[in-house]
Amino acid sequence: MILPIVTQRWFTAQAQDTKALGAWLGYKAQPGDIFTCCGVLGAGKTTFVQGFADGLGVGTEEYVRSPTFTLLQEYHGRLPLYHFDLYRLSDISEVYDLGFIDYLDAAGVVVVEWADKFPALFTDPHLEVNIRVISPDSRCVLCTAYSVSYVRYFL
Repeated sequence: MILPIVTQRWFTAQAQDTKALGAWLGYKAQPGDIFTCCGVLGAGKTTFVQGFADGLGVGTEEYVRSPTFTLLQEYHGRLPLYHFDLYRLSDISEVYDLGFIDYLDAAGVVVVEWADKFPALFTDPHLEVNIRVISPDSRCVLCTAYSVSYVRYFL
């Protein structure tokens, strides 16, 4: 079992703030980083990932959207972004069938929406982004580092 090292809390007042936080974290991303995104439907997970992609330099011509029906989207910027959405999956074997483990070993960044459906997948160091709805426009974004190497996101 991997234990949390540190947690940072941010409050966002509108979707653009959530995107900006994502962009800031994406700018700091390094090859091999893993981000898990949790939150209720409509919390802003995809909005966060859109900002994250901007921080990685994914071109504006590539529209980042939730891969709910495709399960995985790949984007290319400063680093490859492998964006998973596990919402429609019901068994961990389906995640493995996607080649999930291979992406963890790739030289890009993995971001997984609905990661809390399969916590057994995330025993390696990662950064958890938990987005909580406060009101229709505002969110509390809790980021938890599950390794000392992810503390850099809080500096």
